[in-house]
Amino acid sequence: MSKSIYVGNLPWSATEEEVRELFSPYGNVINVKLVSDRDTGRARGFGFVEMDDPEADKAIEALNDTMFGGRTLRVNEAKPRTPRTQRF
Repeated sequence: MSKSIYVGNLPWSATEEEVRELFSPYGNVINVKLVSDRDTGRARGFGFVEMDDPEADKAIEALNDTMFGGRTLRVNEAKPRTPRTQRF
């Protein structure tokens, strides 16, 4: 079973490959997805890493509040997305 990990406060210059390399010492990285602005295509400074469950917990514990690219990372288990309400 896999777990999705939220990675926040990433430098805008971070690449999916760099994030994969950061997490890979803790186990098998299944997927990395960095979020970008849909209008500008510019990085939004956060993303998601998918790893096997027990390895994900180790990575979260080891990497939360560590420095990466001059920024302090926020790493925790991703919460399910809540539906947005439409405002008119």
